[in-house]
Amino acid sequence: MKACASLGLLLSIFFSSCAPKTEGCLNITAAYALIERVVPAYVDLFKVEYIPQEEGADVFELEQIGNKIVLRGNNGVSVASALNYYLKHYAHCDYSWNASNMKFPDPVPTVPEKIRKLTPYKYRHYFNYCTFNYTASWWDWERWQFEIDYMALNGINMPLAMTGQNAVWDRIYRKLGFGDEDMDRFFTGPAYFMWFWAGNIDAWGGPLPQSWKESHEALQKQILARERELGMTPILPAFTGHVPPSFKDKFPEAKIKRLNWEGRFDDTFVLEPEDPMFQKIGNLFMQEQIATFGTDHFYGADTFNEMYPPSNDSTYLSNISNAVYRSMADVDPKAVWVMQGWLFVDKRDFWQPEQIQAYLGGVPDENLIVLDLWSEENPVWNRTESYYGKPWIWCMLHNFGGRNMMFGNADKLATEPANVVNDPAAGKLVGIGAVPEGIEQNPMIYTLLLDHVWRKDKIDLDSWLKNYAHCRYGVQDANMERAWEILRRTTYAHEGNYESTITARPTFERDNVWAYTGIPYDPAEIIDAWELMLASADQLKDNPCYQYDLVLVGKQVLGNYATEIQQKFIEDYETKDLPAFERNSKEFMDLIDDMDELMATHEAFLLGKWINDAKRWGTNDAESHLYEKNARDLVTLWGGKDAFLHDYASKQWAGLFKGFYKQRWQMFIDEVHDCIRQNKIFDVEATDDAIRSWEWEWVNASEPYSDKPEGDPVEISNNMYEKYAQKLRNVYE
Repeated sequence: MKACASLGLLLSIFFSSCAPKTEGCLNITAAYALIERVVPAYVDLFKVEYIPQEEGADVFELEQIGNKIVLRGNNGVSVASALNYYLKHYAHCDYSWNASNMKFPDPVPTVPEKIRKLTPYKYRHYFNYCTFNYTASWWDWERWQFEIDYMALNGINMPLAMTGQNAVWDRIYRKLGFGDEDMDRFFTGPAYFMWFWAGNIDAWGGPLPQSWKESHEALQKQILARERELGMTPILPAFTGHVPPSFKDKFPEAKIKRLNWEGRFDDTFVLEPEDPMFQKIGNLFMQEQIATFGTDHFYGADTFNEMYPPSNDSTYLSNISNAVYRSMADVDPKAVWVMQGWLFVDKRDFWQPEQIQAYLGGVPDENLIVLDLWSEENPVWNRTESYYGKPWIWCMLHNFGGRNMMFGNADKLATEPANVVNDPAAGKLVGIGAVPEGIEQNPMIYTLLLDHVWRKDKIDLDSWLKNYAHCRYGVQDANMERAWEILRRTTYAHEGNYESTITARPTFERDNVWAYTGIPYDPAEIIDAWELMLASADQLKDNPCYQYDLVLVGKQVLGNYATEIQQKFIEDYETKDLPAFERNSKEFMDLIDDMDELMATHEAFLLGKWINDAKRWGTNDAESHLYEKNARDLVTLWGGKDAFLHDYASKQWAGLFKGFYKQRWQMFIDEVHDCIRQNKIFDVEATDDAIRSWEWEWVNASEPYSDKPEGDPVEISNNMYEKYAQKLRNVYE
């Protein structure tokens, strides 16, 4: 057994057999356990010490004393942040999603002078409700442990914590007389909890098995225990009025409104705040939740998510928010409502200043924190007098649906948080947050955002990118530095998602509902970045971050090209040039195969992992099939056969390319080919209907997809470069 493994075993025994050692607000035992998980081979290099907050602000210190690197902080998050500072600035390591570089230089770097950092943000928020589905639907404890460590290393202290909540709701409604049939008509399947919590939908993807409720209640207890021992204060949910469809049958006198989410699903039912049952249910839930999970006094509740309130009357809106708050505060007088501000963006026409001010005014200032959910692109704080004096948090939304193409505005992100935190007009700005709908994509963007946690000044992106490349690959490599500079001015110079036409339902158009293919940069430039990265293959081929980044850039190059080919064979149809159509459509289908082959080399791009992780939660075949259907549906149709949100996630995954996108493009191309050959008009509606029927069959199917990478990512990347690079340069000239 290796020395580091032996040490890890001894530490595990020590941690499990001894009461936690604490000093002040720092759980020293938990801090050492995190170090052991993150850098098991180097845990003996570090010593943990407590220091108090400075003027109410979290603080960390990093100092070399003899042969020990001392990590000081006022809690576990601060100590972890000190460790991460060392990893980034001295060991040049990168701990991130999909791939990490955790190999220390030899000799191990020392810290020449003491580092001390204070955060300007009381709260560092993390997670969107959607993240729990678009990314975390199938996470087990091992995956959650990694994410909690990632949060701590990056200074997060206020994570949303929604796992396992249906077990609590189940007990509450059963106490009120509801049975199995009522719950089956209420709870959604596991991939759709966010929209259930928000009151958008009932039952879709269900019925929810009891085994899921039990297993995820237990998982939530593990999650909360770990977050709390590191000094985090998780946000738990509260009652917003959403009740089962059969509520009126049980309580015929109840005042209930029917709401509908975008006209796409059946109505849901919301209890009016003035009804006495509102406070009764809200209080019962709070009592049961606190008894089950404890509390840190932060609660999330989102009313009218992507739905219009039934009235714009100021008194009505104030009463709604006050009722939601009182349902928390009656049980927990220290309750603070952490409200997502998405409703003020999504239904901006409704939420005028009078309505926003009335809604926020229903809650005392000190008991409400507003998340300005899309601050980096569509802020609300600067048009509401900083939420009319309420505490608020600047948040980066960035991602919709967990889409995993390359995008983000790095230059803006390097400066905007500093601009806001130093702006006198920012009012009661109390935090910074990352609230993507899905994670495990574009790790550079999130590393850049979270580097603001411990600073008030702007980031010099030139030097930051060089250090980022050093951390990703463990060496200073001129090719990689130049590649990242190209990516900065292309893929990472623009806001918004820009997909490949491959992921869109087949059409004659360039764009299709959720797939926007208008690339806002010169696609030829990232071919140069790809070439530079491949030039360093001999030195970096075994580095996990290099392998991931190489595949990521390669698939972006090829995905961009797909739209060019699509437009060629569409033009061939219009000119009735059958040989050209056959040639160009074949190239398009071959490109899909090639992209699938490239992505199959890395675990981060596998449909099979998503599906098989879902199936593993099943305790029998029926449950595994239900979870597989949830997994397939969310990332493709989203809903039923005629779902409006189809292709919203636009996942670029091996398996999904060959097994789903390619099949429907083949149906489209075969029909167009037949129309050219027979000189007949293409029937758009008939073809679309046939494709939609096939898609629904795929959602309900169960053919296997691999969850293991296949092929060498460097070798196959090089093959794809040799096949496409010069051809693409000629196209873009």
